[in-house]
Amino acid sequence: MPEAEKYYDPLRRKAVAATPEEKVRQWFIAQLLEKGGVPRGLMMSEVQMKSAHKPWRADIVVYSGTAAPLAVVECKRPDVQIDAEVAGQALRYYSVLGVKYIFLTNGGGTFIYVKEGEAFRPLDHFPTYSEMNGR
Repeated sequence: MPEAEKYYDPLRRKAVAATPEEKVRQWFIAQLLEKGGVPRGLMMSEVQMKSAHKPWRADIVVYSGTAAPLAVVECKRPDVQIDAEVAGQALRYYSVLGVKYIFLTNGGGTFIYVKEGEAFRPLDHFPTYSEMNGR
């Protein structure tokens, strides 16, 4: 029987099952590294957190140099529409992490939001790590 296909996750430093969602996660990690200039050591994938005794797991979290969470990324399979339910999931992570940026992606479409005042507004560009860090 052939071995299941795997992807190497540079953040977890191990091979992981090659699911459609994992393909999107690995693609977006590359986007953060290449487009955003995010240092690999300041990102984590599959970040576990708990709120109201309910466990959650964020796909990717970007951190500042002082380990403060800056951004959360919610990845979905390509056939999953980015809708209010997906946004609500990312907002739950925000409620725990207090990030300034939220990324939602299914690999075909990516939506980026920045916290301004009490609300998130859509961002029309991919922010650099320096921008996310307020520099």
